[in-house]
Amino acid sequence: MQQIINFIIRHKNFLLFFLLFCLSLIFTIQSHSYHKSKFINSANFFTGGVYNSVNNISSYLNLKSQNQLLAEENLRLRSLLTNTNTSSDSIYIDSTSFNKLYKFYNANVIKNSFALSDNILTINKGETDNIKQDFGVISTKGIIGIIDKTSNNYATVLSILNTTSKISAQLKKSNHFGTLSWNGNSPDLVQLTDIPKVAHVKIGDTIITSGRSSIFPKNIGIGTIDNFKLDAAENYYEINVKLFNDMTNLEHVYVIENIHKQEIIKLENE
Repeated sequence: MQQIINFIIRHKNFLLFFLLFCLSLIFTIQSHSYHKSKFINSANFFTGGVYNSVNNISSYLNLKSQNQLLAEENLRLRSLLTNTNTSSDSIYIDSTSFNKLYKFYNANVIKNSFALSDNILTINKGETDNIKQDFGVISTKGIIGIIDKTSNNYATVLSILNTTSKISAQLKKSNHFGTLSWNGNSPDLVQLTDIPKVAHVKIGDTIITSGRSSIFPKNIGIGTIDNFKLDAAENYYEINVKLFNDMTNLEHVYVIENIHKQEIIKLENE
């Protein structure tokens, strides 16, 4: 302890200068939007690079399981090429089934949180890859989340396991739709509300995206009904949906761009 005190006394001038320098730097960044944006981009670049390096190591150690997943996906794609009667209950998503309104971009998850109340993912694609805010993110099994912020080479994703996430979803067997959110409890279950009592609901029914937004196309898989009950007023169902995706084990994802999104937003604003 005495050595620490002696060190501070011996270098007090330098330490005072360094403290004042840090304070001036903080005030400069906070008071100027240009400096603030440059600082955020630099921080995103640094943290993104760290996450990418860590992800490269973990990906190498996880090659066996990832190769198994890719082998299963290749088998499914080969089956689709040779068998046009593939079961409609398949939980896998084929991007070729959507029209030319959407573009798909490949990306890898380099950071994934799922134990918090407001979970965020980081992917290794950004503005230089045409990735922008509010693009949808899915895997071959279902939805992952929505692009939140971007830098040149990376982007953060607002996970469906985020208490602020709101996504339009519906029953696959009917056009009854509601709002998909997360209560912050299990990473396997999300909640679907606003489904009217007149809808015929049963355990095991498939839940998909409704297509009633400019982010996700219709028919993207979400999960199946695990359990349900009526709300306090007994007018709408409160449904727990078991996700198709294992949100604790994500690697390869697809980012979705709606080509007509800006046109739709402009029309709605008018």
